[in-house]
Amino acid sequence: MSLNAPRLDDRTFQDLVQEAMRRIPLYTPEWTDHNLSDPGITLVELFAWLMDIMLYRLNRVPDRHYVKFMELIGMKLREPEYAKTWVTLWLSAPQENPIEIPNATEISTTRTETESAIIFSTDDAYTIRLAKLSYVVTSAARDSQGQSRKYVEQNMKRLTAGFEGFYIFAESPQAGDAVYFGFEEDLSYHILGLELDLDLAAGAGIDPTQPPYSWQSLSSVAPVEWTNCEIDMDGTRGFNMAGLARVHLPKMVRGEIDGRRAYWVRVRLNDPQPGVPTYRRSPLVKKVGSGSWGITVPATHASIIKDEFLGRSDGTPGQKFYLQNKPVLPRLPDEQLTVRISNDQLEIWTEVPDFAGSTSEDRHYTIDSASGEIRLGPVMPQRDGTIRRYGMIPPRNSALLMRRYRHGGGAIGNVQKGALNVLKTSIPYIDRVSNRQPATGGLDQESIEDAKLRVPGYLRSLGRAVTAPDFEYLALQSVPGEIARVFALQPPNSAIGEVKVLLIPRVVNPNGYITPEDLQLQEPMIKLVREFLDMRRLITTRLDVTSPAYYWVQTRIRLRASTHFDPERVREAVEKRLFEYLNPIIGGPRGKGWPFGRDLHISDLIACLQTVPGIDFIRSIELFPVTWSGGKAQRGEAVQTLEIVAHGVVASHRHDITIDRD
Repeated sequence: MSLNAPRLDDRTFQDLVQEAMRRIPLYTPEWTDHNLSDPGITLVELFAWLMDIMLYRLNRVPDRHYVKFMELIGMKLREPEYAKTWVTLWLSAPQENPIEIPNATEISTTRTETESAIIFSTDDAYTIRLAKLSYVVTSAARDSQGQSRKYVEQNMKRLTAGFEGFYIFAESPQAGDAVYFGFEEDLSYHILGLELDLDLAAGAGIDPTQPPYSWQSLSSVAPVEWTNCEIDMDGTRGFNMAGLARVHLPKMVRGEIDGRRAYWVRVRLNDPQPGVPTYRRSPLVKKVGSGSWGITVPATHASIIKDEFLGRSDGTPGQKFYLQNKPVLPRLPDEQLTVRISNDQLEIWTEVPDFAGSTSEDRHYTIDSASGEIRLGPVMPQRDGTIRRYGMIPPRNSALLMRRYRHGGGAIGNVQKGALNVLKTSIPYIDRVSNRQPATGGLDQESIEDAKLRVPGYLRSLGRAVTAPDFEYLALQSVPGEIARVFALQPPNSAIGEVKVLLIPRVVNPNGYITPEDLQLQEPMIKLVREFLDMRRLITTRLDVTSPAYYWVQTRIRLRASTHFDPERVREAVEKRLFEYLNPIIGGPRGKGWPFGRDLHISDLIACLQTVPGIDFIRSIELFPVTWSGGKAQRGEAVQTLEIVAHGVVASHRHDITIDRD
């Protein structure tokens, strides 16, 4: 049981007023009007208010002591974390020359009367390259004699001039048919546009709003992997009319198709799906053109300040200067303090966490990220009576400048999809900008209460990953704010020393319906966690950082609503409760996420629904496992108990809820 910080004085404002009024007869017996309208009572309340402020500051002293105690064991309050996202910049039209996107390009939300703009900046300089099409290769899954795949390269000169066409798929289309477009340059994260001249309604038999093909790009050659591309627009109506098709390309690699090395994008005919009609005959392309329509780049919640003047040195130790903007984000290698002694003499100083190891010849300084305070080295008296200087002191009247720093961060940066829509840095030919996914990872500075909860884990692990709780604690510290849950275990029947660390990412709205895409781990996050744990694990430990096995479930429920309750509201409340209970992040009996390896029973659902107001009685409950294939959910047979493996956890799919009115 933790101990609460003591209140050195627990008197409230009202206690102070009443205490003063009780002393009035003792000191001024002639004062008999104690009503609130009396000016003397107003003065009593004024001084009680001032005393209340002093007591509040006094009661803050234990918290400050706690921070100092944390520093003694090597802990500090965690600095604010900045949110990250990907920002897409669309060109007004493909250009004849590459377009440069400068480093620190700023994109922001729309400023309103009540809210300031939230500014993001790009992490590096990028180039929108030219999408020069070098090869077009068609491929049928099997030829007319039933032989295996055969590639046919098209004549590019005649194709781009419109003198020669080709069928996108085999004349009698079948699953696996594809057309490959090869490009000279790496178009990773570009918006690729293909201007296609097609025969009108040549690809008859499909639903243009649900075409039976996928755009994919080559993302790995060993082994060969193709990654689906997000469609930006399809003006061809499923290859049934001339128009522009635009797709967002993921990371690409150079590979070989039919002996030709290039960066490849393909359109592949999907396997048959229920309710998705396919082509009766192949679309015919008569002419093709290509162009780059934009790029998607990483951005962080940060504004960049350059060459900020801090002040002039007075030549004394322990000087303090303050940056104009805060909180200050973690510094990059080129973000340093400079001291200008004269026009031709400039010194670069180095940031350190503290002055414990600094000597009088070291150009060291510290920064408090929360307050923006820059502190220079102090002097301290020693036991022998001498004075020791910790860090150099800038010469008197020298100018101090912060060469570059970034400020921002905090939970306010976790903006929704599409919120970043203003380009603050002028770039020619850019038509519009937007973030196609929410920004995540932004955290405010750690509070003292949160730090108190972190101290036991820090003392237990001491930065070393030995036990399962050590792995879980350190994994959460590796990417603060991006992981919702961690579970470490040794898989059954595994070799000694093998540890599996299961990560569940944080989602924007864990209380609602969660999709498989929301729970998908990004490779950069997995890499960061693995590298962080690798530096702290035992040399004999084999580490596997991955996602848990998600057991998706669906229910079919019939119930009767109580009198005077709106049936539709009862249905919504039941669905909301199921989303919260069958939830890997906030679900389960204790509301801390469905326990790993815990089976799901019908009785669990009955107990869960007992807390929903407006239910008269439940007629029936059925439980179905759900599997995902090709982005489609497939419901299995009804079960009484869903068995979960040790590394598995339950997640909720949509539910079928019927409210009887009689």
